[in-house]
Amino acid sequence: MNNDYLEIRNAEGMPKIVDSTAALDFLLSAKTGIRNCAIALTETATPEVRTVLHNQLKNAINMHDEISNLMVNKGWFHPCDLDKQFQTDIESSNTAVQISKMELFHGNTSRLGTFATPEK
Repeated sequence: MNNDYLEIRNAEGMPKIVDSTAALDFLLSAKTGIRNCAIALTETATPEVRTVLHNQLKNAINMHDEISNLMVNKGWFHPCDLDKQFQTDIESSNTAVQISKMELFHGNTSRLGTFATPEK
């Protein structure tokens, strides 16, 4: 990984990483929504609320299906090929470690004198 990350040409692959990360976060949120709707459905007492929650649950399941299909089609998620998913996860982990080792703030990070301040 090139440490000169401020140059646009060195950001190759980053949009894909950002897109796949956002999609994974969306997928996990959809899964949490499904779980929450299912729990609420089991605890409701009125038929009207049960109908609303049942519809919400169906919508959440459909959303999860759409997101996971998108991720599979883009090659970001491999639910039926564990070896390939494992390799994808290893690559993501290595990228995260490389990013964490980057020096984000070079040298002196003092901001003194950068902002207009009243003179004494």
